Amino acid sequence: MPTFKPVITLLAACLFAAACSPGVYADPVEPTHTSPSPVAPEFTGIDHWINTAPLSMSQLRGKVILVEFWTYSCINCIHVAPHVKQWHEQFKDQGLVVVGVHTPEYGYEKKLENLQAAVKRFGITYPVAQDNGYLTWNAYGNQYWPALYLIDKEGRIVYQHFGEGAYATTEARIQKLLSAQGTQNKRPD
Repeated sequence: MPTFKPVITLLAACLFAAACSPGVYADPVEPTHTSPSPVAPEFTGIDHWINTAPLSMSQLRGKVILVEFWTYSCINCIHVAPHVKQWHEQFKDQGLVVVGVHTPEYGYEKKLENLQAAVKRFGITYPVAQDNGYLTWNAYGNQYWPALYLIDKEGRIVYQHFGEGAYATTEARIQKLLSAQGTQNKRPD
């Protein structure tokens, strides 16, 4: 038993460190001049686009982009959806582009007709990319539904949030990015 004591102590220390590590899934540290935010990956392996022609990050450069990873039968995604829809409606004319990346959890969610029905049922009017092969999901290193990534006009991920909540914080970050963007990228009337 004495030979197990160091192993048990080490395991207990690891568990304690993991349990007491606040912010493990928190938003990234603010970028500095020496460590900029990561560049947002391109939309990769998209099976179909709904509500739009195919989009690319390079095409959207100069705009503020909210990428939402979701799946239509996830209850947490359903709870987040009204907020994402509201941000789209409220800020689209100020330069925000919302892209929902639907990455299915279950086989039936891979069917285009099921996804189209869900988009209609939820009243989603912003672009939706169908990522059945998880290629865009993996390009982001994403692990959660729902996940929100805010991308600045230079194409860098400057904010992320996983799960429900933090709606006021997310909206404040959208507003901050849009105000920093100025009027150069506003859509014409």
